[in-house]
Amino acid sequence: MRTCLALDLKNDPVLIEQYEHLHRPGHMWPEIPQGIREGGIVDMQIYRIGNHLFMIIETPDNLTVSEAFQRIGKLLRQAEWATFIGQFQQRLPEAQPGEHWAEMKAVFSLQEHITE
Repeated sequence: MRTCLALDLKNDPVLIEQYEHLHRPGHMWPEIPQGIREGGIVDMQIYRIGNHLFMIIETPDNLTVSEAFQRIGKLLRQAEWATFIGQFQQRLPEAQPGEHWAEMKAVFSLQEHITE
């Protein structure tokens, strides 16, 4: 299952560069990508334009992103990372209560329009 989420970075070029640096190979705490996998996430990608972030997450069909995040949050250093990396981020006004990354609504899928 694919889920897309959105979040903003604080609009500060220095913080944005630090955020990107921390997400490059070799700069993220090794427990973080390991924990993401242990939580059940198959793939995760983050894209940026300006100070806007878009995260694409792939999970097995029997696992929601919310369930995966709950699992991940209980693993070594994950909560510490979330607090640390939170200094660079700001929630979107559209985020629901208790939601850090706001879940995006799918509005188009090419697959649904192909009738072969």
